[in-house]
Amino acid sequence: MAKILGPTIVDLFSGCGGFGLGAELAGFQTVAAVDIDPDLQSAYKLNLPHANAFTGDVGLLDKDAWAEKLGSIHVDGVIGGPPCQGFSRIGKRDADDPRNSLIGHFFRQVELLCPKFFLMENVEGLLDQSNRARLDAALSAIPKNFVVHPPKTIEAADFGAATSRKRVILFGYDPDKMPPVAPSDLVQSNRLTRPTVRQAIGDLPSPLPQILKGSDWGWAGYPQQNSKSLVISNYARALRSAAPKGLGWAEASGRLRGGEVSGLFETNHTPEVVERFAATAAGKTEAISRYPRLDWDGLCPTLRAGTGRDRGSFQAMRPIHPSEARVITVREAARLQGFPDWYVFHKTKWHSFRMIGNSVPPPVAKALLSNIRMNLGEPVGARRQAFQA
Repeated sequence: MAKILGPTIVDLFSGCGGFGLGAELAGFQTVAAVDIDPDLQSAYKLNLPHANAFTGDVGLLDKDAWAEKLGSIHVDGVIGGPPCQGFSRIGKRDADDPRNSLIGHFFRQVELLCPKFFLMENVEGLLDQSNRARLDAALSAIPKNFVVHPPKTIEAADFGAATSRKRVILFGYDPDKMPPVAPSDLVQSNRLTRPTVRQAIGDLPSPLPQILKGSDWGWAGYPQQNSKSLVISNYARALRSAAPKGLGWAEASGRLRGGEVSGLFETNHTPEVVERFAATAAGKTEAISRYPRLDWDGLCPTLRAGTGRDRGSFQAMRPIHPSEARVITVREAARLQGFPDWYVFHKTKWHSFRMIGNSVPPPVAKALLSNIRMNLGEPVGARRQAFQA
């Protein structure tokens, strides 16, 4: 494990690492990240190589398991976004969905790890009257001395992502281990102008033809900057930047230095579908597929994840590009969610879109955890410059 150089977090239900990346960029160090789906978590291991990411069932972790994973490390924070489909307002809502119980497992781990704070993210449906009893029961596992803020709904675009994505956050802290945190201190955004779709993806190349499945990552070069129509926004310029030292996959970093980025394979459409997509106005929904067409001057709607193999491997809706008659690429989805270009996902588009749709937008995570770190009494400066084995 890397030498501990800052406050530490454990990332539960970690997926591909959107929450964990935001924590790292806020100055925290991930000492353990756990998810039950090895396909989703494969990206965590590539992009946050020091983080001790492991595949496991959060519901089965006990004190002995954590002692083996963490040794003598004291955990400052526990973060996570338990799978939320059972609470979602989209599609079938099943009160008996076993994924609902994962909320309780999150708070049971908080009790076991005794951190200074916890931060959980979930869908708005968590606050519906039909779900409040489950939430309250889950919260009963938290140590009684914890101060727990009322659940708060936030909008990702207010924190610098190019997507309209409303989510609920739950925050609590141990007043014996850290100074008081007011609700307003936690959720203050950077007061940024909401980035548009154009600012997020307008500088990216058009898709590549899909080659043999599983054989590549879809690398392509950025368009040449000799065109007056190519404007690189501050948002895009920041996401084109190199990975901070200690983060990133060496191959992706090397490709980025050479002007290449991954996730650019096309999705093949029939001529009939292309015609329907072309006839759909920006900002409107295509009548048959029900896919929304992005507007260059608007925000992307919430990106959805689809399902894993255990739930039928269903593909989620993918927005239609604003000016090309096709759905967006993996890299375009990543940009809209706020992932940097050095971040890679999966050679399979289906898994990549699942990763992105399930993730906490990194700009949101970074903003929230930067505010928390300030209350820990440690300044939020540049990320650690080195990791040592």
